[in-house]
Amino acid sequence: MAKDCLFCKIIAGEIPSDKLYEDDDVFAFRDIAPQAPMHILIIPKQHLHGPEAVMEEHERVIGKLMRKADYIAKKEGLSHYRLVCNNGADAGQTVFHLHMHIIGGRPLSWPPG
Repeated sequence: MAKDCLFCKIIAGEIPSDKLYEDDDVFAFRDIAPQAPMHILIIPKQHLHGPEAVMEEHERVIGKLMRKADYIAKKEGLSHYRLVCNNGADAGQTVFHLHMHIIGGRPLSWPPG
């Protein structure tokens, strides 16, 4: 856990969240500033700064994030959704703890705005 990380504090229960899923490796909750009718964040419990911090030893957890993202989307009634993972401030990453956005509930255009 990184002591100044917003998502680490959410995982620890120091900051409340609308939790949708939790297991030993993964935590998922509703985004507080949704960009679509359904906007969920799914994160590894282990603090990783972002996608560039993923190493070979993290592959199991990263694969689990993908599988659980699909499970959570379907549990929330989404048959079509977008997964977004930003790497760095110029790509739109604002919280520097690896996370994926599960976005859906409306038609999504490409490229995104």
